[in-house]
Amino acid sequence: MDLEQLRALAAVVDQETFEAAADELRITPSAVSQRIKALERSVGSVLVRRLKPVVPTPAGERLLRSARQLLLLADEALLALRSDHAHDAAGPGYEGGAGTERLRVPIVANADSIATWLPHAIREVALGGRIAVELLRDDEHATADLLRSGDAVGAVTADPRPVQGCSVRPLGTMVYRAKASAEFVARWFPSGATPEALAAAPVMQYDRKDSHQLALLARVAPEATPPQHFIPDSVQYVEAVWAGLGWGMVPDQQDPDGLLVELDPSWSEDLELYWQSWTLDSPGLAEVGDAMVRAAEVLRR
Repeated sequence: MDLEQLRALAAVVDQETFEAAADELRITPSAVSQRIKALERSVGSVLVRRLKPVVPTPAGERLLRSARQLLLLADEALLALRSDHAHDAAGPGYEGGAGTERLRVPIVANADSIATWLPHAIREVALGGRIAVELLRDDEHATADLLRSGDAVGAVTADPRPVQGCSVRPLGTMVYRAKASAEFVARWFPSGATPEALAAAPVMQYDRKDSHQLALLARVAPEATPPQHFIPDSVQYVEAVWAGLGWGMVPDQQDPDGLLVELDPSWSEDLELYWQSWTLDSPGLAEVGDAMVRAAEVLRR
């Protein structure tokens, strides 16, 4: 398949309009449209619905993942050739420099990883000078879906089952504990976190995909329907717990000194995390995966 046609398909889906895709590719919207039409003729299927935003058809979704894999390998090979050319042109003693071109590697992770251990991996990869990371965010139980769709080439996920065409490496365990501020505990749980108290005490939720708190309530106070606050930012979520807005499941990495009050030592949850990535012969993707495993060492102590 023609790589420029595949690149146009990926750009249209990513940018959501033909005009924005044209800006990214530095060609005209008409040229983008012609490339998409030519690709559709070659595969015999309509690949995108020409709406605003543009969305891929089921056939487009199937092709898109393969297209992204081909583009990653092609871009990586091109960058390597250019680097070799620069080395040869510079002559003996050339040790490379900080070029402007980098391999784009989109990955996805859950918010708590992004707020704690994952930045160390991003820093290592970014300072390596070869890769530009695009970090996406989703629930740890949903991140593998972006591997299936091709929107990400690697994912921090809670699912140990490999997505088709992907490999899996264990990262470690994030331990969540039911915690609240001392003032909150004194106000809402003066006699302990009883089922009756849990039914009235406000609870912090990250978003409507967040299952940590509700799973605990279903286990220890199944009849409880307390007020819920939703704050879809991992750092602000913990700050809200500190401020006494509600209780919540807080990972150990976000309360390293144990200054929040644990409601019950038995109310902990171990979240096993894994690194899943496409099984490709890509040095760049391998570099990202190795950095992820090294940064996640804090989860294995």
